[in-house]
Amino acid sequence: MDRVAAGVMEITGAEIVIRCLQEEQVDFVFGYPGGAVLYIYDELSKQDKVKHILVRHEQAAVHGADGYARSCSKPGVALVTSGPGVTNAVTGIATAYMDSIPMVIISGQVPTHAIGQDAFQEVDTVGITRPCVKHNFLVKDVRDIAPTIRKAFMIATTGRPGPVLVDIPKDITTQKAVFTYPQSVPMRSYSPITRGHSGQIRKAMQLLLEARRPMIYTGGGVVLGEAAAELTRLVRALGFPCTNTLMGLGGYPATDPQFVGMLGMHGTYEANMAMQHCDVLLAVGARFDDRVIGNPKHFHQEERKIVHIDIDPSSISKRVKVDVPIVGNVKDVLADMLAQLTAGKERPDSTALAAWWKQIDEWRSRDCLKYDRTSAIIKPQSVVETLYKVTDGKAFVTSDVGQHQMWAAQFYKFDQPRRWINSGGLGTMGFGLPSAMGVQLAHRDAQVACITGEASILMCIQELSTCKQYRLPIKVITLNNRYMGMVRQWQEFFHGNRHAESYMDALPDFVKLAESFGHVGMRIEKPADVEGALREAFAIKDRLVFMDFITDQTENVFPMVPGGKGLSEMILV
Repeated sequence: MDRVAAGVMEITGAEIVIRCLQEEQVDFVFGYPGGAVLYIYDELSKQDKVKHILVRHEQAAVHGADGYARSCSKPGVALVTSGPGVTNAVTGIATAYMDSIPMVIISGQVPTHAIGQDAFQEVDTVGITRPCVKHNFLVKDVRDIAPTIRKAFMIATTGRPGPVLVDIPKDITTQKAVFTYPQSVPMRSYSPITRGHSGQIRKAMQLLLEARRPMIYTGGGVVLGEAAAELTRLVRALGFPCTNTLMGLGGYPATDPQFVGMLGMHGTYEANMAMQHCDVLLAVGARFDDRVIGNPKHFHQEERKIVHIDIDPSSISKRVKVDVPIVGNVKDVLADMLAQLTAGKERPDSTALAAWWKQIDEWRSRDCLKYDRTSAIIKPQSVVETLYKVTDGKAFVTSDVGQHQMWAAQFYKFDQPRRWINSGGLGTMGFGLPSAMGVQLAHRDAQVACITGEASILMCIQELSTCKQYRLPIKVITLNNRYMGMVRQWQEFFHGNRHAESYMDALPDFVKLAESFGHVGMRIEKPADVEGALREAFAIKDRLVFMDFITDQTENVFPMVPGGKGLSEMILV
């Protein structure tokens, strides 16, 4: 290697990339090699601090990094080549962006002199990814690699988290520079607020203490902001009902009597009715999206005061106008609220609160999640309930997207954050298996279950090969109803029961397919065999088990708020 005049060693851009990852204490890089990143891969092979996970498709690389990040609170890292490598990765990047997942994606690019010349495997990576990243960079000087990667990790993990992409031309990876990794990289245009305004917090607490029908509504921000403990203490101290969004499950213990279930399109009757009829609403790390409140006009029919806590000011009053906005880290804001409550003497009106709980218990008595437990055909809900029993509620559960995702959210009671890993915002089929790989790598000895459907699993089925290579003992639980289940449900309700292209009539033998990859395959067709099969699968500690549960084709997810309807306009049966 060359030495500069001062006697400091210069190294290549490729080696700088790896040194940066080592400085960030990255455990795993999920990736797939290609021409534009070969020098980076060459440097990866010369060290053992950063482990590379070779996926079989770039979408899976980003999903793997995503699952890793969601389950362990560290940013995920993916490495892909130029052209089709990065375009394959876009679905995973958009998935992470919609759910605010911290991630750094390093992509290769054609040499700088070829950019804009329609070179082989060239795409405008910065332009293509701009709408679905928190930020992106194109590195044009080898000396900028280290500060750019430092900025990427800082941006990805602070404020509202999200994916950040660093695009590096191939020639930049061969040039040399002195390596120094900056401890800080001040950016005038980026300075996220962390502490909530004390005056706004006092206003919020006053509203909450005066409430007669209070409700606490929390989202993924509680999980991402490591605020579950503070939320739980505040909810219990106030005695208020609490609901989680799909992304927020585990932020408050699901087995706690103050938890009224998930809310939204497939939320519980009691959660949706309490949300609609409360007089003071505390929203924490949530964004009032369309799948949560349904039609905003319907939501506004009931008058209520709203307190909204979020790290991202652009999320506040975006869909629903709020009365007390608080911008800051939810963990810090909730701690400040709890401190004010503890220091003061004022408490909620116990008589009004008792009447409110009586009303909620009446709504609960509708038993909106009931299903036929005597069926001779396996009910998908029973599989999830039995999984909860077999794993004692302690598994990490990933899912794909569809009916199985909703049943997992409804029937697996998450008492801890970061145990429920799913694509909420983008709704990405194919997410379940590769994200489970990231979870299993982050938690080698943990039980990891991927709940999926026979349509979703085929999207990234090739990752069974990755699971074999790295000996990942994931348990794949396929709720196989031979339909794109959620599509069929909507077709039944809103399209005259015309099953246009939703029937899966050319499915593989999943048992043989799993076995062909070197895994264990099981086919379960009788309700009486469900628990035994699950116990047998989880007793196998060192191999992936693919479980194909043949379930009722006619089963639908209830409750359901139809598109364009309001929270209290649920279909219950």
